[in-house]
Amino acid sequence: MSAPPKTRDLAPSDVQAMLHRDEIVLIDVREPAEYAAERIHGALNFPLSTFDPQALPSGGEAVVLQCGTGKRSGMALERCREAGVPVDAHLAGGITAWANAGLPTVRFDPATGAIVDRG
Repeated sequence: MSAPPKTRDLAPSDVQAMLHRDEIVLIDVREPAEYAAERIHGALNFPLSTFDPQALPSGGEAVVLQCGTGKRSGMALERCREAGVPVDAHLAGGITAWANAGLPTVRFDPATGAIVDRG
């Protein structure tokens, strides 16, 4: 029996570079309200509560998972392994690490209802 694939913990700067080169599809596994409040531009929302590894995009780009801090994306990676879906990477530290690195996000301003592109 072979060992399970190793999880790749990607740094925010690496994920940003891969997004800019169109090498990956970023999947945000947070719940819809969290995604609406603030997200990484270009990320698709596949909430962990209804996460189906078989429904992930299967085009040419690699899939990278992301959540708030890295815990839920790790859980989603385990679901991918169990389903035999070859996804092995996530954004280490989630959107929290991304924002702490000063990288751009898109967020909802509840005071005005405006979408703010923080870049």
